[in-house]
Amino acid sequence: MQSIFLQAQGGAMSLLPFVLILLVMYLFFFRPQMKKQKEESRFREEVKKGARIVTTSGIHGKILEVADKHLIIESENSRLKIEKSAVSKELSAQYNQ
Repeated sequence: MQSIFLQAQGGAMSLLPFVLILLVMYLFFFRPQMKKQKEESRFREEVKKGARIVTTSGIHGKILEVADKHLIIESENSRLKIEKSAVSKELSAQYNQ
């Protein structure tokens, strides 16, 4: 009877390294990535008219209009209609200094 208990306990102990690896992967890879994605989507929803931005393709511009899913930006005296998901970062703070 005791040998069956020891075998079951040994099987559970052999799974412990795999469980620890999955836990570490979650804490160091998946959780920070999910947090970053939430922050980026919140940023894209909060962009305002007049802000200076850079798109994911590297286009710099100033927001003229904000709609539900797209923006109209001005870049070098031309107007572009882009998706909100194409906004990479805001540069307004750099221009105000």
